[in-house]
Amino acid sequence: MSIPKRYKGIIYICISALCFAFMAAFVRLSGDLPTFQKTFFRNFVALFFAAGVLIKQRIPLRLGEKKLLFPLVVRALAGTVGMIGNFYAIDHLVLSDASMLNKMSPFFAIVFSYIILKEKLTLFQLSAVIIAFGGSLLIIKPSLSNVDLLPALAGFAGGMGAGLAYTCVHYLGQHGVKGPLIVAFFSAFSCLFCLPFLIVDFKPMSAAQLLCLLGAGASAAGGQFTITAAYTHAPAREISIYDYSQLIFSTTLGFFLFGDIPDLWSFIGYAVIITMAVVNFIYNNKRHDSVR
Repeated sequence: MSIPKRYKGIIYICISALCFAFMAAFVRLSGDLPTFQKTFFRNFVALFFAAGVLIKQRIPLRLGEKKLLFPLVVRALAGTVGMIGNFYAIDHLVLSDASMLNKMSPFFAIVFSYIILKEKLTLFQLSAVIIAFGGSLLIIKPSLSNVDLLPALAGFAGGMGAGLAYTCVHYLGQHGVKGPLIVAFFSAFSCLFCLPFLIVDFKPMSAAQLLCLLGAGASAAGGQFTITAAYTHAPAREISIYDYSQLIFSTTLGFFLFGDIPDLWSFIGYAVIITMAVVNFIYNNKRHDSVR
C-alpha cells in the first residue's frame, strides 16, 4: 500500500526537525568561531552529500526550463542569508529562542506564497501571521537595554530567509526540479558566498571544533534533504505545523547540553506562535477540504 504524499511530507518534516535541532547543537558546541566559517563548513559537508546523491541517482545537472534558474538562485541566496542569521542567533541566544525565531519561516512562507506564487491569502490567515509576528516580539524583546536584541533580530531575519527559500523550493518541486539538485545548488552557492569572508577572517580550529562542524554539516544535510522532500511532496499549508516539533528537540538539547532555560516571555511567545500555527493549519485544511 502506497503512502499518501501528505503523510510522506509529514514524516519527512519531522525527521528534518530532529536533524536541524542536532545541527544547531553542533553549531553551538563548535565554540567561538566566525559565523561565516561555521556556515561554510556546514554547507561544504552538505555539498558532498548532495553530490553523492546526484551521482548515485544519476540526476542530470539541468533544470529543464531556463526560467527555473532565477527561483533556484533566489532559493540559494535566501537560504544562505537565513542560515547566517540563524547561526548568529544560535551562538548568542538560548537554543530554543533561536529555534523558534527560525520557525517563523512558515508564516513568512504564507506571505511569500501570496506575493510570488499568487496563492490566496485570506483575512484569517493574515490575522494569524500578524499575531504570530507579535509572538515573535515577546522572544525578541525589542529595547535598547536588551543585549540580545541584535542576535534576536538576526534570528528573525533568518526565519524570513528560510520562508522565502521554502516558497521557492515548493515552486521548483511543482515544476519537476529534483530535491538533490536543489540541495546541491544551494550548498555550492552558499560555500562560494561565504568563501571571501572565510579567507579574510579564518580562525584556526581544534580537532573537537572541526568534528562539531562536520557533525553540523552531516545533520544539516539530513535536514536539508528531508525538508526539501517534505515541501516537494506537499504544500506548506498541509505540513508546516509539524516543523514546530523542532522546538521540543531544541529545548531538550539546549537544557541538557548548555543548561538553557528560556524566560517567561519567551515561553509566552512560543505559545502564541505555536497556537497561531495550529489554528492556521486547521483552518487551511478545512478550507482546502471544502473546495474539493
